[in-house]
Amino acid sequence: MSHAILNPTFAAERLAAQAQVIAALVADVDEDAAHWRPAPDAWSMVEVLGHLDDEERADFRTRLDLTLHQPEADWPPIDPQGWVTAHAYNSRALADALADFLAERERSLAWLRGLGALNLASEHRHPVFGSMTAGEMLAAWLAHDCLHIRQLNEIRYAWLAAAAAPYAVDYAGDW
Repeated sequence: MSHAILNPTFAAERLAAQAQVIAALVADVDEDAAHWRPAPDAWSMVEVLGHLDDEERADFRTRLDLTLHQPEADWPPIDPQGWVTAHAYNSRALADALADFLAERERSLAWLRGLGALNLASEHRHPVFGSMTAGEMLAAWLAHDCLHIRQLNEIRYAWLAAAAAPYAVDYAGDW
């Protein structure tokens, strides 16, 4: 990807398309499957949606805004793993979790579309990651969706494999 492609318009288009993929991955899922975890320490689909909702608001949009407009300001703390329990993601209904994420994504899209030209070289000093540019934050935001699209697919596959028992899904191919 060239640097010219990474801009608010491109990012908004990708984030909008990726939100549609996320919605499609959970559209036909019943509540039992939506709250099912493939392992005790793994996330359910509803927990992934809760995470995406919080990350949209408290992480990517907020931190990119600070990097662009107040690069010396401290970023507010986040606790993505702790929020799973603290925000009781898995107690939510699938439809509500999806609606909340999609509404938050729409706010992000409106914000991105209103930015105009960005200084992608604007830099924030992160205590763990070191120097991070606005371009890196924007690219990470897009990549973050891809990670969770993969995770939702993995959960769907694991649920299908478990629900199909005693029939195996091995013939489908290697996961």
